[in-house]
Amino acid sequence: MKTTVANATKSTLMVCAVLAAAGLIGAAVLPGGPDLTYRPEMAEHAVLMPDGTPLYVQKYEVSVAEWNACNDAGACTLRLRVMGNHTEQEMPATGLSYVDVSEYLQWINDTAGGTYRLPTLSEWEYMAADVMPETPDPIFIDPELTWASAYLMEPQTKRTLRARGSFDTTSEGVVDLNGSVWEWTMDCYAGAAEGQITPDRCPAFFVGGEHVAAMSFLVRDPARGGCAVGMPPAHLGMRLVSDDAPKGFAESGV
Repeated sequence: MKTTVANATKSTLMVCAVLAAAGLIGAAVLPGGPDLTYRPEMAEHAVLMPDGTPLYVQKYEVSVAEWNACNDAGACTLRLRVMGNHTEQEMPATGLSYVDVSEYLQWINDTAGGTYRLPTLSEWEYMAADVMPETPDPIFIDPELTWASAYLMEPQTKRTLRARGSFDTTSEGVVDLNGSVWEWTMDCYAGAAEGQITPDRCPAFFVGGEHVAAMSFLVRDPARGGCAVGMPPAHLGMRLVSDDAPKGFAESGV
């Protein structure tokens, strides 16, 4: 009996060794280790910030499929559905409040074993600069009517939600920064509030898109109001960044 058990154990170990060598078993199956199934796909190249530090950026916005994995795990309250003929993998997750985004960040870091976060507003603007359109001369000179100028001059096609990969790609491989989804940043918009406001007490956050706006942290649908400053965005979504190179990351062509 002991010999049979020993032989079975030895055979199992040999099979595992073969599968591991073939790349079919990884850290995802190790108890307590990160589940690499949920590791975000990052752009081919890191974005080098003005001070020379690399910023690792998710290639696409978080998809409906990625978001619903968080919901399936019981970590994200919101469940998303896809309209039309597109799949959950094709469509960006939208209709997200800052509270929703915070739930996803907690889950993805706990599950995938990363140090993912939202970009700052300055990081978002820097990595999107080469795909943003030239700013046209305003229709109205009065600063209080800037939002009206933006509304009248913005191409309305950008307000239609489209599949991931429908818009431009930066030289680093980041896709859709100039698309129909405005992405949450971690920068607080405090308005006229006095004193230092911590992120957990911030009433609104900046979102990056074809124009910068600030949204109440509870808003999911910007068309229904709640815009703190600027023209309301079309759709609210998210994109992850990291200061650390994710495991297995290698610069394309290196």
